[in-house]
Amino acid sequence: MTRALMGALRVEHRRGGLWNVQPVAASSAVKEYVCPGCGGPIRPGSAHVVAWRADGIFGEADDLAARRHWHTHCWRIGP
Repeated sequence: MTRALMGALRVEHRRGGLWNVQPVAASSAVKEYVCPGCGGPIRPGSAHVVAWRADGIFGEADDLAARRHWHTHCWRIGP
């Protein structure tokens, strides 16, 4: 998926580190995911965010491979 179909990438300090966070518009959300925050489904057509470490010790490729899709609310309230 290209960045043109997604929102602006930003870096946030959360959960003890730096995270890349990229919003996904409802129109671009075509698959179902499980939110790691609540364990609930993120259904196709639901706006959400994708987050991955920006400061991982194993490199950018590993960080990107470990990215997860979160409900926007779950990402905001998480530790």
